[in-house]
Amino acid sequence: MGMRIATSQMYDTGISQLSTLQANLLKTQMQISTGRRVLTPADDPVASARALEVTQSKELNDQYKLNRQTANSSLSQVDLALGSVGDLLDDVKDTILYAGNPALSTANREALAVDLEGRLQDLLGLANTADGTGGYLFSGYKTNTQPFAATATGANYSGDQGIRELQVGSGRKLPISTSGSAIFENNVTGNGTFLTQADPGNITRGGTGIISPGAVTDASLLTGHDYTIDFSMVDPGDGTPFVLSYAVTDATTGTVLTTPPLPYKAGEPIAFDGVQFDIKGVPKDGDIFTVTPSENQSMFTTIRNVITALRAANNTPEGAAGLTNALSIANQNVTNAQDNALAVRASVGAGLKELEYLDNSGLDINLQYETEISRLIEIDPYEAISRFTQQQSSLDAAQKSFKAASSLSLFNYI
Repeated sequence: MGMRIATSQMYDTGISQLSTLQANLLKTQMQISTGRRVLTPADDPVASARALEVTQSKELNDQYKLNRQTANSSLSQVDLALGSVGDLLDDVKDTILYAGNPALSTANREALAVDLEGRLQDLLGLANTADGTGGYLFSGYKTNTQPFAATATGANYSGDQGIRELQVGSGRKLPISTSGSAIFENNVTGNGTFLTQADPGNITRGGTGIISPGAVTDASLLTGHDYTIDFSMVDPGDGTPFVLSYAVTDATTGTVLTTPPLPYKAGEPIAFDGVQFDIKGVPKDGDIFTVTPSENQSMFTTIRNVITALRAANNTPEGAAGLTNALSIANQNVTNAQDNALAVRASVGAGLKELEYLDNSGLDINLQYETEISRLIEIDPYEAISRFTQQQSSLDAAQKSFKAASSLSLFNYI
């Protein structure tokens, strides 16, 4: 017995099939036009979820790229400022060396002092360099606070010790600033271990002793104590004239290290507790020299001390000796400041170089992400066009067969 098919059923079935074929064709057309195989998560839930994860990772990598651009800008500004600081300190050192010329007059020394005052203001300007966004480069975390303000003895620091960092990679935070204190204030005095100085009273006593910076001979013997070298006229006790001698005293413990006092010989090494230096010239009875542990001193104080020494100097032998001692200390301190600024600049340069590597790595990672996203959700154009052609042919055939079937009627044969 044959199955009866109602006219309405035939129409419903045909329209449903045509709708399905047309929907498939339209979907393929949309995939071709968008270049995406996965138009909605329902098309491929697994690929869609994975593509979302990779897309988020790519967006994060893009943000790291923007952060690296910001970091590069900040570090480049710091590097430029430090380069200017280095050039300025070179000029200051040249001036210090020239100021030791014994032929200079009081007017000449005053001119040098005025020149150094200008350098001091230039250095203050560099220390207060703006970051281009309304803040300051060397204020630490207190970016809106001007870091340095001039004082009678140098400058005061109003920033903090903070070092700003920026996330420039998935596992890397890079310092993009440095505190003004680390650059302009944390500069050791003397030879880096100890500082030798002449007592200011030596000038009024007429002494012309000049003490050398000295060096460490045995680090294991260092005590970190303060020492004094006291000069006096000592009676040898044999009827000969008094002899200029010196006694070394550990001022921290009160212990005299030279008993009896040793006869002074200009330029002869004086050594004790792992340190060694010499004194030249002619110290006077009662003259004092000191040896103290090195400590931090700001660039501003160093330059201000030179200015003060230049203006206090006179053309007497003892005045020249006092100036020479002051210039010797200043020369050491400026050299230490140069080394410190250079070390900080080298660190900044290393950061800039690292940013280059991270940029190249970021480009490679981005390419991997794009490739993975393409594999997950993008369409193969050749396969899609072939499928579109096939679906179009199927739809055409279905439409023709439906037209033929719907036109069948017994009335056509009567």
